[in-house]
Amino acid sequence: MNTITHAYSVLAFLLILGCTLIGFPMSAFSQSETPTEVQTSDTANEVESGTPVGNDASTLAPSSTLVDTYPREILPNADVFGDFVVGPGRFALELAPGESQTVELVISNRMGTTKRFSFETEDIAGSDDPSQAVILLGDQEGPYTLRDYIKIPHMQFDLKHAERVRIPVTVSLPPDAEPGGRYGSLVVSIVSDKQVLDETSGAKPGSAVISRIGTLFFVTTPGAIEQDGLLQDFSTVGGKKFFSEGPVQFNIVLENLGSVHLTPYGEVRIYNMSGSEVGAMELEPWFVMPNSLRTREVSWDREFLIGRYTAVAMINRGYDDIVDEKSFVFWVIPWKLVVLVFGGLFLFFLLLRFLFSKFEFKRKEG
Repeated sequence: MNTITHAYSVLAFLLILGCTLIGFPMSAFSQSETPTEVQTSDTANEVESGTPVGNDASTLAPSSTLVDTYPREILPNADVFGDFVVGPGRFALELAPGESQTVELVISNRMGTTKRFSFETEDIAGSDDPSQAVILLGDQEGPYTLRDYIKIPHMQFDLKHAERVRIPVTVSLPPDAEPGGRYGSLVVSIVSDKQVLDETSGAKPGSAVISRIGTLFFVTTPGAIEQDGLLQDFSTVGGKKFFSEGPVQFNIVLENLGSVHLTPYGEVRIYNMSGSEVGAMELEPWFVMPNSLRTREVSWDREFLIGRYTAVAMINRGYDDIVDEKSFVFWVIPWKLVVLVFGGLFLFFLLLRFLFSKFEFKRKEG
């Protein structure tokens, strides 16, 4: 009997030992192989305004910390603005086939909490709508594609509030690159949860809101390139010819018919009825994408305006020192002042009539 009891005890011990040996490596494996997607699924756990949910803004971070080699520095101002800043907004490079160049992009976090930033590269194109400078093409390849030639060391990184990071961006062209222009954008984005309801955008509480900022890259390869542009239109906004007061808003529409972007510049001068110059506005260079239209707005403001004016736009196309010129005539009639003057004259004549009807003036006889 004791032998049977002893045998059962030994068997039970072996079963317990076997289960322990089998269970241990299974438990260790489940901890080490937890999917990354599960760890990072709650990375945006703060409100867009920068107030974290159940965490301090200075310590809140994505549940899985990313490792990168980007240098960081502290911003001189630690105030919360609820945004992030990316600069510069545009790089204009000249690269020969097979050449590369590295530039520096600076990103500052002013959201009030740690954020995870992501990069995407997209091609850009011009538009037939003069009010649109460029169009981001998403997954679509553009006619002057550059997205595959823009490289950065890390496509994601975490940045604390009041920190600034410097991102090296390398643009490389293939050895067989043809002369002309290539155009793309490096888009920086963050995702925020629990967005407060916005009646204008229709965002609902708890929905994810993606904020995106794109830096443009204009790359020109020297050679047989086609530069062709034209000052298409110059007028006031809406073609309006009569104003009661300033400021007067003007539209300058330039069309790019070539294969590379243009950087036009120039000036607008205003002349009064006697031909005297009464105003001048200098136009800093702006860009116009190939095969597209671009509108440049300029405002002329002056305290007292009255009469007929002629505005003359002189726009340098940005190549071969070619200058286009167009003029537009408009009137400024300050009706409030006109009503006041005529009202005063009307009262003055009524007063004279009253005086002549009540008093008789006789010539003094000598």
